[in-house]
Parts: sequence; structure tokens; C-alpha cells
Amino acid sequence: MIDLKFLRENPDVVKQNIKNKFQDSKLPLVDEVIELDKQYRAFKQEADTLRADRNKLSKQIGALMAQGKRDEANEVKAQVSAAATRLNELEGLEEEYAEKIKKIMMVIPNIIDPSVPIGKDDSENVEVQRYGEPAVPDFEIPYHTEIMEKLSGIDLDSARKVAGNGFYYLMGDIARLHSAIISYARDFMIDRGFTYCVPPFMIRSEVVTGVMSFAEMEAMMYKIEGEDLYLIGTSEHSMIGKFIDTIIPEENLPQTLTSYSPCFRKEKGAHGIEERGVYRIHQFEKQEMIVVCKPEQSPMWFDKLWQNTVDLFRTLDIPVRTLECCSGDLADLKVKSIDVEAWSPRQKKYFEVGSCSNLGDAQARRLKIRVNAKDGKYFAHTLNNTVVAPPRMLIAFLENNMNEDGSINIPKVLQPYMGGKTIIK
Repeated sequence: MIDLKFLRENPDVVKQNIKNKFQDSKLPLVDEVIELDKQYRAFKQEADTLRADRNKLSKQIGALMAQGKRDEANEVKAQVSAAATRLNELEGLEEEYAEKIKKIMMVIPNIIDPSVPIGKDDSENVEVQRYGEPAVPDFEIPYHTEIMEKLSGIDLDSARKVAGNGFYYLMGDIARLHSAIISYARDFMIDRGFTYCVPPFMIRSEVVTGVMSFAEMEAMMYKIEGEDLYLIGTSEHSMIGKFIDTIIPEENLPQTLTSYSPCFRKEKGAHGIEERGVYRIHQFEKQEMIVVCKPEQSPMWFDKLWQNTVDLFRTLDIPVRTLECCSGDLADLKVKSIDVEAWSPRQKKYFEVGSCSNLGDAQARRLKIRVNAKDGKYFAHTLNNTVVAPPRMLIAFLENNMNEDGSINIPKVLQPYMGGKTIIK
């Protein structure tokens, strides 16, 4: 959510930003919120005047009563009573217009960074850099669930009976590999100075609307029936929510946390849910990283975060590349975003395994995450990035570490988490 004062003073900048995101239907909202804000401030000014007059008149009443001028005091009381009726009306209008303004401001997209490429959708994202040499072996690599099934590592049929499409049972060494990757990612981030955290897996609606747009919420979140609780779609939601309505001493920044959680997603949209795959599913686990920092430090932390993911994948012998997300592919709260994609030897192309985002002060403004500095308070900047998210990451791992006989090599860094195993047969 952008600053209302900024919108009021820079409406053309806000409108151009909306155009850059190819959301022209939202252009009228800028003028609408400016007009609502004008009326709101007029109501507030009148109300403030009435409150000030009421205080003066109340003092007059006391003075007149002390002088025995009861009739004159009663006349002033009548003025106070009449003003009170108007004041109640104005306070109601203040509340009504403040809510209207907030509702519109929650829909207007955040101002994107000038470096973001302009494009309509993810097809216009821009490759930044490749890490590692993508290779295609001279033997055929099966579909990822076939690899898992041959290793007795997955049971989709039973999961379908129990929960439907988009769920799975991981078994044996594949299940162990899944947990090993999560544990390795946890320790990898701890070694880089991040504090480990296991957050709540459900959050209240005020946190949901603080960390994402309404459109994202509708497409992703599962609501707990009869309660003001939602299952998290990623631990970032719960981790940023940890700082709701707080004032952080500036000397305590940055806050750098890495978290483990299950994630639950509706996955509505064009991609749908694969019947035989585990790329897009309703339930998965993830290691995440978040940063709460000073505004001037967020570009530096943004680069550090996505580099962490690149480094982790390279220690697992998986080639990756980074993609700069274009304006039309950015969610409304994001200032800038980079996707990390892993190489798929089977598909002979890269696919997304993580996303790093700088949200500026948008989440902090919604959640009232403030920083206490010597010269006053300001809103913090928040960032998040995927460390690793199996089982999607397992697809890249299995394909890039597979031998011709169907066995899977285990890189040295993972072997301690696999009981010393060097290969899965």
C-alpha cells in the first residue's frame, strides 16, 4: 500500500505505474481516492473546529455559572448540544470515508522499482544470469513421478483416495531425501547468520490482508470455517506478521529470519493441479527467509537473498538461472522480484523453484511495522525469498543427479542428512 500523501502529491506518477503494470482498469481509482480524501479532510477540519469550539464553550459555561448567569449559560449549553449533533455526524462520516479510502488504497499497486523491465506477463521476464552448465544426458530421463515410483518413493493413488488431486504420500528414501533437503537448507541459512524459526501455520485475517493483495488471498488461502483463521500459503505470511503493530528500535535492524513450515494453497488459475505430478500441489513444505530492514538497506538485502538460493542449489549440483520479473508479473505489493529457476534435463529448459521479493514499505504500512530512530519513526522495508521448496525442488534434484540405471547420486553436503548414503537405488 503506497503512502496516501504521495498519491495526493504525485497522481500522475501513480497512474503511470498502474499503466506500467497493465492494470488500466484501476486508473479511475486514483482520482476517486483523491476526491474521497479531499472530502475526508474537509469533514475532519470541521470536526476539529467543532471540538475546539466545544472546549471554549465548556469553559464559558463554567465561568457564566460561577457568575450566576444561569440563563446565558443555558444558551451556551444549547449551542454545545447543537454542535454535538453535527460532531457525531461528522465523526461518522470521517470513519466511513477513511474506510472507503483504505479499501481503494489496498487495491492500487505499489510503485515498482525503476529497474524493473516493463512487460505484460511472465513471458516477458528477463534472464539475468546462469550458474552452472545445463546438461542433457545421453539417456532418457523419465517423468519425475516415474523416477520416484521406481524407487518406491511416492504413492499418489492412495493420496488421491484420501485427499484428492494435489496431494501425495512420500515414502522411504525419497521421503528421507525430502526431509534431508529441508534440514540442510535450515542449517545453510543458520550458517549465513539467519535466526531459525518455526512459526504458526495459521494466521488471522488482519495479517493476511497485511501481507498480500485481495486477489492473491482469494486465489491462494484456505479459510478455517467458523474462525478468523487462514492456513498459511507460505511461512513468509506468518513471519512478517510476527512484527504486526510493533515499533522496532533502529539499532535492532536488520531482522533476518529463516523459517520452516508446511504450506497450503488452493492453486486456482490456468495451471491447474496435475494428476500425476508434484510441481503444483495443495500442500508442500518450505524453508523460507525474510528480512525486516531500513529502507536504504533493502536493495542490498534483496541481492543477498536471491544469491543465497543460487548458492544452495549449486552445492547440490543443480544448474540454475535468475530471471528479473517484469512489471506485469509483479504482485501488487512488490517493488521488485527475481525468480530462481532450476535446469530440467528432461524438459531441456529451466523451471521456477523460488522467488525473491522486495516489498518496500507496503507490508509494513499495512501491518504498522515501524522503526524508532533518533529523528522520528518510519516504516520498515520487508523482503522474502524461498530457500528451498520440496517436493518441487526434488524434481530438479532427481533429474540432475540421476544415473542411467535409475539410481540417484547424493551430493556430499546431503550425505550426513541421509545417514551417510551416497546413492539411492
